[in-house]
Order: sequence, then C-alpha cells, then structure tokens
Amino acid sequence: MDKNLVDQVVDAAARVVAGGAISANGHGNVSLRVPGAEEMYYTAAPSLRGLGPDGIVRVGLDGTLLEGQLPPIQGAVVAMHRAMYQDRPDVGCVLHTHSPYATAFAVANRPIACWIEALAMFGLADGVPVAQYGPRGSDQAVANIRQGVRPGVPAVLLANHGVLVFHRTAELAILIGGVVEEAAQAAINAQALGGPVEIPGDLRAAALQRAMAFDTVGTRTA
Repeated sequence: MDKNLVDQVVDAAARVVAGGAISANGHGNVSLRVPGAEEMYYTAAPSLRGLGPDGIVRVGLDGTLLEGQLPPIQGAVVAMHRAMYQDRPDVGCVLHTHSPYATAFAVANRPIACWIEALAMFGLADGVPVAQYGPRGSDQAVANIRQGVRPGVPAVLLANHGVLVFHRTAELAILIGGVVEEAAQAAINAQALGGPVEIPGDLRAAALQRAMAFDTVGTRTA
C-alpha cells in the first residue's frame, strides 16, 4: 500500500477523534479515494481511537479486498463508502461515525434543520436529511442511503444507526461532521428553552454569501 495514503487515513482518523464528534467507544470508519484508480483506503479497525497503519486496508470500488485484513463486521459497511465514490466523482473522503447528538436525531428518524449558521455556510442550508433504515451493509441499506442523499448536500443521517459525511477532502469531511454534531447538540440543548428555531431561508443564503465574500477577501492587515 502507498505509505502516504495510509498516513493520510491514519491522520484523518486521529483528527476525527480529536474533534470529539464521535461516540465514547470511537466506533466509525474513514476512507479516502485513491487518485486515478477505482480504489479506496479504508479503516478496518473497530475503533478510530489509536488507529495505526496496520488498521488500513485497500479495497476496490467493486468491493474486492486488494490488500490487508478486513473483519466481516467492519467490511459490512464498505458498501456505503463505495456508493458515495461511485455516485459522486468529486468525493475524495467518506466518514462514518456514531457521533452522540447527531445519532440521537438518526435514532429518532428526525432530520437536522438549519439551526446554526455554520450549516448554511458549509452546504447544509436545507439541513441534514435522514436515510431510512436498512440492515447493516445490506443492499436495502445502501439503496436507502442513495435515495436519502440530496444533491449538493455532503451529509446524511442513517436512521437507527449514525451519520455519513462525504466531501472532496478529509479536512472538509471532518469539518462537516463536526458542524452536524454541533447543530444536533445545540438543538437538543435548546429544547429546555422552547426548542430550536430555524434560520429564515433568505438569511441562510446570505450567510453563505458572506462566508464566500470573507473567503475571497481574506484577512486584511493595517
């Protein structure tokens, strides 16, 4: 396997753990698309905590294990990673976790709405949809995910399961995973104050435009 790609996956897993958008046992999986090939590098360990190079495998986008050891329980969800790469040529990283607050919405089969500005800023102005439940790794589960994903939206809740995030780079996927968890946590905390309130639709667009404007201008110094 390519050491550079292995290191990138290990680093991405460490950053997910450091960011805190993950369950107590660290369960989850990260994959990176192999540039120029119909392959991905995938985490085969039961936890992202303390993941090392020996926990990475190379898998074809047809599902063929090319290098490494992939336990069946971890291999069961390879198909949903493959589906994102197959359906979205721009996707370079797929991230799956059971981050606690977002997973609470998944277990309740409730979408996350645009309650915080960061959702509008990072492509989730219409919130995070829910893909209906299907048994782990089954064709039905993958079909439900494909049906639940919205064009241009880089995340989906997996009913009664967890969260799936996909983006061009690992950095962006990790960022989105954190934003989704933050929105879910804020909404649950807001229940004690009467419940979360969505940002008006026109102002969501304005939040994105402002973010883009700041990105273009950058930081000015005197």
